Amino acid sequence: MSGHSKWHNIQKTKGAADAKRSAAFTKIAREIIVAVKEGGSGDPNNNSRLATVIAKAKAVNMPNDNIKRTIDKALGAGNTDSYEAVTYEGYGPGGVAVIVEALTDNRQRTAPEVRHAFDKCNGNLGAIGCVSWSFDKKGVIVIDNEDGDMDEETVMMDALDAGAADFEADGPALEITCDPDAFNDVVKALEEKGYSFVSAEVEMVPQNYITLSGEGDVKNMQKLIDMLEDSDDVQNVWHNWEND
Repeated sequence: MSGHSKWHNIQKTKGAADAKRSAAFTKIAREIIVAVKEGGSGDPNNNSRLATVIAKAKAVNMPNDNIKRTIDKALGAGNTDSYEAVTYEGYGPGGVAVIVEALTDNRQRTAPEVRHAFDKCNGNLGAIGCVSWSFDKKGVIVIDNEDGDMDEETVMMDALDAGAADFEADGPALEITCDPDAFNDVVKALEEKGYSFVSAEVEMVPQNYITLSGEGDVKNMQKLIDMLEDSDDVQNVWHNWEND
């Protein structure tokens, strides 16, 4: 995901080509493996990190069979997959703040790849902490109300009753935010009420946004996002570019 869960990003996700969807499943599978190994359990009821990843997987329509197979693989005695979480921070064109979250089995491959993307697109990689101070970690859940079938006030009350901190109707997208520690409980409560999601994950949400006016900056920023997201090691790209 790029930036905050604005509707244009959700539309892009919904219309993704099979190749993009397959790549997304592969990246989520990597997250599942890490969550199982670090949490020591394949049961989401006893592994909060795994529960969070499964919510993300379901939101992008990853089949339950795929999720189960990946969990079984992670629990297998012969599984030698070993990934570490690495975060990179920097600035894109026009001073856009960018956070890159990766899971890698080889830092010597990932770091140069990320740096190359920044250099190629008129950005620069910085030190850890150079931009993360301007983001807040939040659980973000988006419900599609494009058909207008859901009553916004009802959804808001259900979300707040479930433990959400805030609710916003952003066009056809109903966006629910919560404390990261409450994310799994909020997701579970809303699922029990019959809601399904087009996006559900813990995100780095910008405190403010930057608008790029120059055509060159816009093209370079989009290219930077694409290059980073095309990397097999990169899981998430968060930024404060207002690209509606």
